[in-house]
Amino acid sequence: MNKTILITGASRGIGRAIALYLAKAGYDLVLHYNSNIAAATDTLNQVKSLGANARLLCFDIANREQTESVLSADITENGAYWGIICNAGITQDAPFPSIDGDMWDRVLHTNLDGLYNVLHPCVMPMISARRGGRIIALSSVSGVMGNRGQTNYAASKAGIIGACKSLALELAKRNITVNCVAPGVIETDMTADLPVDIIEQMVPMRRTGKPQEVASLIAYLLSDDAAYITRQVISVNGGLI
Repeated sequence: MNKTILITGASRGIGRAIALYLAKAGYDLVLHYNSNIAAATDTLNQVKSLGANARLLCFDIANREQTESVLSADITENGAYWGIICNAGITQDAPFPSIDGDMWDRVLHTNLDGLYNVLHPCVMPMISARRGGRIIALSSVSGVMGNRGQTNYAASKAGIIGACKSLALELAKRNITVNCVAPGVIETDMTADLPVDIIEQMVPMRRTGKPQEVASLIAYLLSDDAAYITRQVISVNGGLI
């Protein structure tokens, strides 16, 4: 039986890079998207061209009822996921006095509540399958060290780290590992409008990262060689922290 991996936020950026990397590694993939069906379909077609079995799921990770309904139905029809990559997330950056309640709530509901919303319907089926498994959540260097203009985002990403460290303790005896990957500045749509030349001066390696450099770490954490790695936060940041 092939190992099936759910990837949230798989239509673009790091999520797409993860999907393509894992397709080459021979996993079956469940590709989540929220609204951009054209980008999601493009990812799906690229993944299938690499020989992987894959399907799309559409839901808003901030909507608890919708997320549970879609994931539970898919698990009932196709079986439990062996791996879950919680990648989907948003930013709404501003200096703290300019972050209104809606900006705070939207980022926290999407990034942190979204982690719960995705994992909660999936964990018991994963345990019941008795095959072990992998859970990997995308945090950020902002969640590790903080960042100006990202109080809401940093709070959500730090919360992900705390949640995963706790969940790792609960699932270790089930041979399910739980880890966080904390990217630095990676070339994606989310960083397209940032002053990259200024940011690169802050990074010891003097460049931004590639999505594939994050995807390769995730592929390693999914591998048999990483079966003894759990409760860790591993950063891909060019020496930023």
